[in-house]
Amino acid sequence: MDVQLKIHRFVEGKSWADNFTVPVTTGLTVLGALTYIKEKLDPTLSFTCSCRSSICGACAVRVNGNAELSCEVLVSDLMARYQTEELTIAPLGNFRVIRDLIVDWDPKYARIKKVKPVLHPKDEFTPETGCLQSPADFNKYKKYAGCILCGSCVSECNKNTLNPDDFLDPFIFVRAEKLVADSRNKSPEEHLKAVIDAGLWRCFNCQECTAKCPKGLDPAGAIEKLKEETFKHRLDDNVGARHAKAIYDDISESGTLDESKLNIKSEGYIMSAMRLPMALRLMNTGKMDPLASHPFNPEIKTIAAIVKAAEKADKEEASS
Repeated sequence: MDVQLKIHRFVEGKSWADNFTVPVTTGLTVLGALTYIKEKLDPTLSFTCSCRSSICGACAVRVNGNAELSCEVLVSDLMARYQTEELTIAPLGNFRVIRDLIVDWDPKYARIKKVKPVLHPKDEFTPETGCLQSPADFNKYKKYAGCILCGSCVSECNKNTLNPDDFLDPFIFVRAEKLVADSRNKSPEEHLKAVIDAGLWRCFNCQECTAKCPKGLDPAGAIEKLKEETFKHRLDDNVGARHAKAIYDDISESGTLDESKLNIKSEGYIMSAMRLPMALRLMNTGKMDPLASHPFNPEIKTIAAIVKAAEKADKEEASS
């Protein structure tokens, strides 16, 4: 059995796609297929790889529009998933392409500095005693140390696709949460202030970064944990935090959103006044009526119980 691979090429400003036929052998990975092409069909094909063991993250590409670790995913599994004998391989999204499947990581690495990625230990620690912590405290952040910088989360981030200038890459938020959750950290507020300024509340919560992470690190969950920490540290005087609190208050009190007042609670009267044209369009289409009384959901007791159960689960998770 063969697979037809359509590979996106990019060299010196020119882009095109080449088609290759590769025999599917037992255990053939996407990286194995790319290596076969380079060694037997086209030595000019360029891609990156190193460990071939799902550790270094260097070989991530997009297959049929989804980020994959090419040394890990089998060609046969992809053919079964997409029910096809033709696969399209492209470089990761939301990166500048250098050549073929090779992307430029330098700008991404530079952005890590925005979250101040250095842990300053508490004053109680000394060179003699070290920076000891309990296994329970270590477990709160240890999974985030498993990030292999493969770029899959960056590639699939819809917010970055729309505008990367006011939002950091998901793996950087993972790095920030690792620092904030570390009990040895003297100043978690330093990292929290940095991520707020770097677009924490602009996350679309589309979950694509979590769905595509080959290590199961849940970058979207890390972003949500950072948001929770901003409230705990009273760093909630910003539009995003006020918006989240307004939604929480509405759901807790009535079971429904009071959208006519949501923007006022989030941005204040002056900024809300600047959105008057949008408000008028919503009123004309019947989507908003500022004169109508805010309805109460008849299932408010059930909703309130769900909210309390969720809060209880969060507390139990935090204490475990």
